[in-house]
Amino acid sequence: MRKRFEDQLNELNRLITKMGEQLSEALTTMSEALVKRDIELAKKVIVNDLTVDEMEKEIEQLCMRLLMQQQPVAGDLRIISSALKIITDMERIGDHAADISDNIIYMSKDDYTPHIGDIITMVDKAGNMVKDSVRAFVQKDLELAKEVLKRDDDVDALFLKVKLELIDKLRKDAAFGEQALDLMMNAKYLERIGDHAENIAEWVVFTITGDRG
Repeated sequence: MRKRFEDQLNELNRLITKMGEQLSEALTTMSEALVKRDIELAKKVIVNDLTVDEMEKEIEQLCMRLLMQQQPVAGDLRIISSALKIITDMERIGDHAADISDNIIYMSKDDYTPHIGDIITMVDKAGNMVKDSVRAFVQKDLELAKEVLKRDDDVDALFLKVKLELIDKLRKDAAFGEQALDLMMNAKYLERIGDHAENIAEWVVFTITGDRG
């Protein structure tokens, strides 16, 4: 009975790892679409979100089976309950990547007025947070989870920098208003992706210690 339970937990880790890889690929593609103003790449990210949604359902069903059939206790129960919370955050990360991609398609007709380097840096930092938070859960790595929690401040600081730069640009050029709003929305979605990665890391800490801080 325990062997079957452990096999199912291993399957849970495998599926969450796969879902994390899907998100990492989506964020990488989204970043490339943003730089190149590439509609086809942006559409790939939007389609990918449907796959992420299906993966969330599959993992949720596995968690429900584990809870109903195996009656886990203590640490095992924390793993399963945390997994259910984590996949919700992961699904929302996929949603935000798709939201940004929708904006990329809309913005593709015009050159970007400002330099978007800080937004691309936000993609990289938030994407690494997602990747490492998922890895921390699968490997039950407490130190990595705590490191991810610290990195959210970097994403927040970049969002504030982008926000102030866009406001300044808008003051100088009112015609820039529509694009400023779109870029601001993209930056906000990226800040939320960082927040969701932070949530995942917090659930990792709970899984290992029983304390969510």
